[in-house]
Amino acid sequence: MSNLQHRVDQAVAVLTETVRDYAPVAFANSLGAEDMVLTDIIDRHHIGIEMFSLDTGRLPQETYDLMQTVQERYKTKLRIYFPNVKQIEAYVAEHGVNGFYQSVDLRKNCCYIRKVEPLRRALQGKRAWVTGIRREQASTRANLEVSTYDMDNRMQKVNPLLEWTNAEVWDYLKHCEVPYNKLHDKFYPSIGCAPCTRAITPGEDIRSGRWWWETPETKECGLHADKVIQSK
Repeated sequence: MSNLQHRVDQAVAVLTETVRDYAPVAFANSLGAEDMVLTDIIDRHHIGIEMFSLDTGRLPQETYDLMQTVQERYKTKLRIYFPNVKQIEAYVAEHGVNGFYQSVDLRKNCCYIRKVEPLRRALQGKRAWVTGIRREQASTRANLEVSTYDMDNRMQKVNPLLEWTNAEVWDYLKHCEVPYNKLHDKFYPSIGCAPCTRAITPGEDIRSGRWWWETPETKECGLHADKVIQSK
């Protein structure tokens, strides 16, 4: 537990310094395993960070169940943002409800409507946002820093768990009895929208269940674009 406690202490320090230097700060909570670690840390240590989640309209039932659990268990309230209805209707009218399978561009357009645009509304008035992304999750995250300036959203972006391993994430969840998405028990290490997420088999990359019909280089939804510069 000593090494894990060191990781926790580091995360608390990063979050506390972020509030000190960039308040108001918001945490984009995807309700994945990493984000449940951050949910618990922020709430347990009374760190003044707002918390929100994006309801894309295509989430698995297990994610909605966890969303309700978070609302009931934690004092730090979870605010939910939804996509623009007219944009969704226009997309579906032109491309169909599952048009995102047809091309990378159509998939990214769907992600923009359901995730990126609501994210920008959620971040209005903030000076920094927090995510639970980790370096080992994907090749697209290899060059990230713990604290960067996010040029797309024009604010600081902070990744307190960047250097955590998957084992450390699960050690924390189990040690602190943190609720998590039950799909993780069914071999879903990374969970997004239901039609874009599948279970993986032993030996597969942990992100291989996301947008599995695409190449690894395209597997981002636009929330974590790499147009960032290292701070200080």
